[in-house]
Amino acid sequence: MATIASNIVDVTEQKRLNEAREKGIPWKKWGPYLSERQWGTVREDYSENGDAWNYFTHDHARSRAYRWGEDGLAGLSDEKQRLCFALTLWNERDPILKERLFGLTNGEGNHGEDVKEYYFYLDSTPTHSYMKYLYKYPQREYPYPDLVETNRRRSREEFEYELLDTGVFNDDRYFDVFVEYAKESPEDILIRITVHNRGPEAARLRVLPTLWFRNTWSWGEEHQKPSLREVGPGAIWATHHELGDYCLHCDGAPELLFTENESNAQRLWGQPNASPYVKDAFHQYLTAKHRESVNPAKVGTKVAANYVLDVPAGGSQTVRLRLAPAKIDNAFGAFERIIDSRIADADEFYERITPNSLSEDERRVHRQALAGLLWSKQYYYFDLDQWLVEHKSHPLMESPIHGGRHTE
Repeated sequence: MATIASNIVDVTEQKRLNEAREKGIPWKKWGPYLSERQWGTVREDYSENGDAWNYFTHDHARSRAYRWGEDGLAGLSDEKQRLCFALTLWNERDPILKERLFGLTNGEGNHGEDVKEYYFYLDSTPTHSYMKYLYKYPQREYPYPDLVETNRRRSREEFEYELLDTGVFNDDRYFDVFVEYAKESPEDILIRITVHNRGPEAARLRVLPTLWFRNTWSWGEEHQKPSLREVGPGAIWATHHELGDYCLHCDGAPELLFTENESNAQRLWGQPNASPYVKDAFHQYLTAKHRESVNPAKVGTKVAANYVLDVPAGGSQTVRLRLAPAKIDNAFGAFERIIDSRIADADEFYERITPNSLSEDERRVHRQALAGLLWSKQYYYFDLDQWLVEHKSHPLMESPIHGGRHTE
């Protein structure tokens, strides 16, 4: 152990860990703290009968502002999940945008709750100075109804009906979407999204990197609403009274779509919306071509950069972004060099900590297993007293709702 300790002391990633622990340098302030599924969770359950699955469904998730947390694909956020970044995809065939993981509820799966997606945590350092993620997205329409209906019909003695069984990946008609994060400094984060077309023909993919604030202003706790606004071609300025200011730089000056992270009350409950700009605006804008759903003033609390990629058969295309506390001149000038440097740091770190007795294949498994643990960190905010009060279920203040969730 002494030899390992002496060998690792000069490793760049170990120095970051030491700086975070000993000097308070916030190398871990930004990380993969965004969950991939927040809908259907106990925290978001305000039903009268304690049925979280049916109270907050996957179908509601794109239109309904969350109370306690956020979700997204390959997501990143600060440690209190005030400002969030994640990947949104659309193959121009699905009825909805792909923003979060889809899965079966306990009542839908023949073996209970089950995610029906293919995603992989490929790499991460302990400070998240480098991270890599893979999502496999079909080019055909995603078979939401087929997955639900077929699994419902199957008994517990039968196999689960998986996404691969639907034939949606036949002929390799899918995209491999790789997402990489690399930190130039604790709060300067480079983002590289690489899309590979594995199919036999050229195919189009909409890639919409999305930045938004968790809604903390609609519950009577905070009166200072954060804001996002366009400050130049491909540049978004984020302002938060606690977190401070950040700029998201989008290479290539894509179309920027702005809305509010507010529930679409009209769609969900048949009630008028306080604002015409709501959480699912990008769905309306792209899938239904409702141009009026996004804010022409280019301000809001949720924004997406609309990249349209025509990817040749067997080829790839790349999208580059950078999130930093200031606007950076020539933000993409040293982009590839910085990412290569963080990959080298990750290689160096794992070279030092991996047992020498492992074979090359075992070393890869060991590294990816650790990456899975690191990617699975999640911001989990849950004020039980407040939750009980809001449910009218606090045992010291009032009688619980009849039939509601027990809290013993």
